Amino acid sequence: MISFEKSVGAVVFRKSDGAVMYLLLHYPSGHWDFSKGHVEKGEKDDDTLCREISEEAGITDLIILPNFSTQIRYFYRAGEEEKQKRKTTGKSANVMKKVVYYLAETKTKNVKISPEHIGFEWLGYKDALARVTYKNGKEVLKKADKHLKSVL
Repeated sequence: MISFEKSVGAVVFRKSDGAVMYLLLHYPSGHWDFSKGHVEKGEKDDDTLCREISEEAGITDLIILPNFSTQIRYFYRAGEEEKQKRKTTGKSANVMKKVVYYLAETKTKNVKISPEHIGFEWLGYKDALARVTYKNGKEVLKKADKHLKSVL
């Protein structure tokens, strides 16, 4: 059995002295990625995006840019702790995940990370591309940066 789930995230950026800086979060498993989270019942994508970034980074002044979204899909098997939680709700430990990413601007520089993370960095495009751990995350950043350059 496979559970199908949807999450929403954002490539969050801010402008600093004319440069675009991207927010990356450091996860306890060691990887660097963008903020994202599960869509809760009754939520629209922009509601999920704003809630997750507020919870994970303390950012509440997001402006979601129009005309940009991209998605990734991946499969994973839940680890022991998540597996037990999933079992109590009747969900499979085998998960097919779709994550829809948007592009969002903030003026906030000071990030307040949640206990879900162990750090964060604001990085320029080249440094952010080097720091993002997974190939699909790198592709999301490439698309977001290309779009941003076309509208700025």
